[in-house]
Amino acid sequence: MRKMSVAMVYGVVAIFVIVIVSSLLISLLLRFTSLQESSMSWVILGASFLALFIGGFVSGGKGKEKGWLIGGGTGVLYSIIVFIVQFLGYDTTFTVEQTMYHAGFLAAAAIGGIFGVNMTSPSRRDA
Repeated sequence: MRKMSVAMVYGVVAIFVIVIVSSLLISLLLRFTSLQESSMSWVILGASFLALFIGGFVSGGKGKEKGWLIGGGTGVLYSIIVFIVQFLGYDTTFTVEQTMYHAGFLAAAAIGGIFGVNMTSPSRRDA
């Protein structure tokens, strides 16, 4: 259980690092080019799904077993953190659209966890 928790924390940290870096890059693009935020919405959504997939991949690789569970747990943990920030910081709950996005994020993280477990070599797995 502890190994799974540590793996999920690694995955969530990886997600937030990727989100912060991609947010910085996108904000620089918006500031110094003529791009508009509305034209970047699909890029931002794709970067979000990619971040969750990579976070699930990291947590699955770190956990080395039950990748779908560890990846899914990573996605749930990320969604809980986002919900807490949104609820306490902005005094709003998830909309239906945000709930669908977070369900997709959960699926992306679970798939990433499956790939992460399967990409670890058998020689590094604990028996």
